Amino acid sequence: MEKNFVHFIQERHSIREYDPSYKISKEELESILEVATSAPSSRNLQPWRFVVITDENVKQEVKEMAFNQQVFDSCSAVIAVIGDCEMYRNAEQIYQSNVEAGNMPEPLKQEKVAAIENMLPNLSLQVRENIALFDAGLVSMQIMLVARAYGYDTVTIGGFNKDKFAKRFELTDRYVPIVLIPIGKAAAPPFKTTRLPINEITTFI
Repeated sequence: MEKNFVHFIQERHSIREYDPSYKISKEELESILEVATSAPSSRNLQPWRFVVITDENVKQEVKEMAFNQQVFDSCSAVIAVIGDCEMYRNAEQIYQSNVEAGNMPEPLKQEKVAAIENMLPNLSLQVRENIALFDAGLVSMQIMLVARAYGYDTVTIGGFNKDKFAKRFELTDRYVPIVLIPIGKAAAPPFKTTRLPINEITTFI
């Protein structure tokens, strides 16, 4: 945890083969998520939820939903990131906690909550889902970076049957499955990749 942050970014690679005998504790998984949820989100509404799967039988169910990718056989856990499309329902709780933490006065809280509750419910489901998708992407990246800082590896899997997943885990229409993040101790080196040169993808004005 004392290494330079840039090192962790450069050291993170997608890993698809893990040590199946290594199990990450519930406490460490909770700690990783707690740190990761410092990610920013639109109006601080934190439209993400997590399903953490460690049971081997359930992992095999999810493996079938993800077109039988072998990574599910060896990872220690799978973190499913879920988007909350009715994130405005969290406004009162979130902003009240900020009042109690001394981050804002009560009148400002009331103003912000009222603005959220007046606007967001009137947005289309597609717009709210896009907000949830964007913010869930931010927290997903932080999960992977924090995991690397804890000495673990990850891979993101967006290709899975989301309808089957939602049905299996009894998600209501409010929630949309976004990505699966297998996590564990790497048992094979990563397949490293290159990136486009910055001068080809960036314009300075």
